Amino acid sequence: MANWNRLYDELEQLKEEGRYRPLTVWESGAASTMTLGGRELIQLSSNNYLGLAGHPALREAAIAATEKYGVGSGSVRTIAGTLDIHVILEEELAAFKGTEAALVFQSGFTANQGVIASLVGAEDVVISDELNHASIIDGIRLTKAARKIYAHKDMEQLEQALKESAGYRNRYVITDGVFSMDGDIAPLPAIVELAEKYDAFVYVDDAHSSGVLGKNGKGTTDHFGLHGRVHIQIGTLSKAVGAVGGYVACDAVVKDYLIHKARPFLFSTSQTPAVAATALAAIGLLRESGTLIEMLWDNAAYFRGKVQALGFDTGASETPIIPVIVGSPSESMAFSDALLQEGVFAQGIVFPTVAYDKGRVRFIVTAQHTREQLDLVLGALERAGRKLGLLP
Repeated sequence: MANWNRLYDELEQLKEEGRYRPLTVWESGAASTMTLGGRELIQLSSNNYLGLAGHPALREAAIAATEKYGVGSGSVRTIAGTLDIHVILEEELAAFKGTEAALVFQSGFTANQGVIASLVGAEDVVISDELNHASIIDGIRLTKAARKIYAHKDMEQLEQALKESAGYRNRYVITDGVFSMDGDIAPLPAIVELAEKYDAFVYVDDAHSSGVLGKNGKGTTDHFGLHGRVHIQIGTLSKAVGAVGGYVACDAVVKDYLIHKARPFLFSTSQTPAVAATALAAIGLLRESGTLIEMLWDNAAYFRGKVQALGFDTGASETPIIPVIVGSPSESMAFSDALLQEGVFAQGIVFPTVAYDKGRVRFIVTAQHTREQLDLVLGALERAGRKLGLLP
């Protein structure tokens, strides 16, 4: 009879190493404070960068769409699941990103899987930053393409990889726009220049840049003024936009090709009407004002500066993602637990998500956080740090 002894053993190993973490079950919606076990905590691990997940305009849009269309589409996009609201959303996304077209997927993860696996063939090579997101790594694994990994943001290694791959049909340079664990920004201008020099495609995953970087949150390409020079832009509707889903902004021919080839698109029921409507409402808010984004960046700069002044190592952070590098998995999780006792939720991030000796507590500052809340968190950080010997 089959048994699960191996699984039990591996789970026990995770517990011994301090890497085991049960799911955290919240009793309220995404906001700067949330309820856990009856306690109100200051939340600093949410990707709800602009606070749109609970915005009244998005709530109203979701309700109106549900009343008009119902709760689901009932089909995949290629049969009976393409509603007019899906088409409108894709048209608005393309206009927002400054591309010919856009295609929506059920998540950013499936967008990367679907796009990479569809576009990249056995005669191609993928050149990928070593710290790219897991969805990019999995998308590459679904292909038969050759692959080269360059050290994080190392442009000399990237150029060497491009030189060594001259014999392939196509070369794809793939990078995150903002790296989710360290909060640093890809050197996109240098990447684009090298790609143009060696006739390669540029593919950017803007999951943590969407709604955060660029004018009105248009992303990394806009942030660096590289419109027309980045071939594939992956975006998310799940973080700053406040809903759920992913999309690719691209040329019209690429969209048409993906409609016929991308398996996550072909074999998944389309997004609910409420999700499409909330995403549309969020894009409207971003177009109208950059105030929320300004608040986000002001809060991030304030918090990062104060954390560094306390003596913590924030690594390469230059965005609202602000890690405090601790070290071992057990120390990182102990720090996260100590902050929880102080009324602050900030998740510990450990191996294999980051290097074994680079465990951290990752803070994500949002536009919703008040200075009073951030000051309370800073006080908790100092007390927890001294208690655990992380500060002198």
